[in-house]
Amino acid sequence: MATSAPTSTAATLTLRVEGMDCGGCERKVESALGRLEGIAEVSASSVTGSVKLHFSPHPPPHTPEQSAPSHAAIERTIHELGYRLISEEEAAAPDAPAPWWRTAKGRLVLVTGGLLVLAFALRLAWPALGQWPFVAATAVGLVPILQGAWGALKQRNPFTIEMLMSVAALGALAIDAAAEAAVVVFLFAVGELLEGVAASRARRSISALADLTPSTARLLVGDDTREVPAATLAPGQRVLIRPGDRVPCDGRILAGTSELDESPINGESVPRARALGDDVFAGTVNLEAALEVEVTRRAEDNTIARVIRLVEEAQAAKAPVARFIDRFARYYMPAVIGLALLMAMVPPLVAGMAWSESIYRALALLLIACPCALVISTPAAIAAGLSAGARRGLLIKGGAVLEQLGKLKLVALDKTGTLTAGAPRVTDVEALDPGHDEAEILRLAAALERDASHPIAVAILAHAERRGLSVPRASESRALAGRGIAGHVEGRALSLITPRHLAEQVALGDELNARIAELEQAGKSLAVLVEGERALGLIAVRDEPREDARHGLAALERLGVRAVMLSGDNARTATAIGEQLGIEAHGELMPGDKAHRVREWQAAGEGPIGKVGDGINDAPALATAEVGIAMGGGTDVALETADAALLKDRVSGIAELIDLSRATLRNIKTNVALALGLKAVFLVTTALGITGMWIAVMADTGATVLVTLNAMRLLGYRFSPGPAPAEARPAAAAS
Repeated sequence: MATSAPTSTAATLTLRVEGMDCGGCERKVESALGRLEGIAEVSASSVTGSVKLHFSPHPPPHTPEQSAPSHAAIERTIHELGYRLISEEEAAAPDAPAPWWRTAKGRLVLVTGGLLVLAFALRLAWPALGQWPFVAATAVGLVPILQGAWGALKQRNPFTIEMLMSVAALGALAIDAAAEAAVVVFLFAVGELLEGVAASRARRSISALADLTPSTARLLVGDDTREVPAATLAPGQRVLIRPGDRVPCDGRILAGTSELDESPINGESVPRARALGDDVFAGTVNLEAALEVEVTRRAEDNTIARVIRLVEEAQAAKAPVARFIDRFARYYMPAVIGLALLMAMVPPLVAGMAWSESIYRALALLLIACPCALVISTPAAIAAGLSAGARRGLLIKGGAVLEQLGKLKLVALDKTGTLTAGAPRVTDVEALDPGHDEAEILRLAAALERDASHPIAVAILAHAERRGLSVPRASESRALAGRGIAGHVEGRALSLITPRHLAEQVALGDELNARIAELEQAGKSLAVLVEGERALGLIAVRDEPREDARHGLAALERLGVRAVMLSGDNARTATAIGEQLGIEAHGELMPGDKAHRVREWQAAGEGPIGKVGDGINDAPALATAEVGIAMGGGTDVALETADAALLKDRVSGIAELIDLSRATLRNIKTNVALALGLKAVFLVTTALGITGMWIAVMADTGATVLVTLNAMRLLGYRFSPGPAPAEARPAAAAS
């Protein structure tokens, strides 16, 4: 007996199911399993090919032995519906899908198609055989359809697509329309095959990420290296990653510096430099030098595994429009059957139409009204959209979020770490004494800060390193509480102090005062290098905007989305950054204040609103907004918090999320229009007797193919943000 592959807890069980390829399949499985004793809720997803069972927390009274159905009962129910459980071994095996002609649905298409061609040939060669070749072709192809209809009927679900097809085919045989019946069976098999191929492609589009993780790793044990399966790596172990190797695990660099291609994780084509202490992610490619990496997560918890898991969960979570279409289809099927009965009975009784003609039209009506195309139109597009986003480093947690993103009117962005780099950088170095140049000022200041670790010191040292300066070591260094730092450099007594305390040591002229005020007004922090009573020079630092911040904000503007900065930094700095980026800025806001601003905008009708932040100190605002978007390069925060995450950690990703959502919504509308439009046309022509039964099935199958192919176009989605802005616009407002 097959065993379930997946994940389970005491309260839930996830099963992999083969053959469940459309919304109708989902409803059949959910309805049948939901009737088993001890199951509280069933969630089936044709996109992921899985069924999630939620068991009742308490057994029914007096029947403790029936608190949960046996695995055999679950498997039997699924088998009766015409599907098969995938065993744990099959699920764990590498994904090598069989070509379509080797699948059960593919073989059925080949057999029914061959029999149909043979039937036409026999009728031409031996007309005396009459309809019998077509009856035989129909009977062979109808067997699996009848099995599916009977299995659903036993589970008290008569309104299925298989039941419609069975009634139509048997009815056609009864009124001596065997040729049409054979064509109907063949075209239905073709439609089922195409649905299966499309669903399989949608699954593989995201599951293929798992293939990016190498199967083996070079484990370091002392000074020795041995090759081990990557799936066995445990936190704390060390691995060697040679140039050209794929990283086998999530980890932290212990030794080495190299550039890594992180495009499998964040979609970025430009490699990133990684050095001692930096995090690396499974599936990325080491490009330059050997790295020694400490494993930080097991294989089942690495970044790629978590992305796959989260996207599969998101694909299984139905969007509001998908849930609406599911409800619509639930009432639509009985209504169609009722309409077909009226079509069969009323014309003969009222208008004297021949019974064979009215029944033929009613059967054709049943076929054209099949909701396959309509039911698959939304989930196929949602699945393709989510998969396309994940491959570009845009993680969207569910169809509901994907829908809402496209409706955003205003996006509120955090400053530090979102619009800015999150660390101060040196912006200005100025010499105030004729005997010193800028390089000398920077060299002496870096010497004083050489052993310090505060942000300004780190910024000055990094700038000196970028300039290639040789920094001497200071002696007798001491901190000046609240003022700066002092020490001796090359025999000179120097100090680096803040402008606030500068007047205590140096006589400031009007020109210097004006320059300090100008830099501070721009939101920069200053440190002045002083020797005795002379100011030698000054250094200004500021947390500068990200390189792509203006580009990303301009892309939002082109999409018609208003962007606003909400910052906890002082108002002067927030205003300066806002003016530089051309964005409305609000400063000195506590986390609760940011959430309050979001609620105010919502009350004023400016929503839906998206909030972008790091997922920690912006938590209240992220939760208050209609859509919370976390920035982060594969971190826990980015993957586990908010409604969407930008794994590429770029501001331009916000516009990509919105544009992808809008592209998906346009795709869904096109699909629904195709499905309903074709049905409307052929329902009328069928009711009037213009088109026959096989044309009806061809129209339904054709609609299914069209909406599926249209949805698959989203897998090739590309965002075109337009040219980068030449200069920032003036800020709309600042506070």
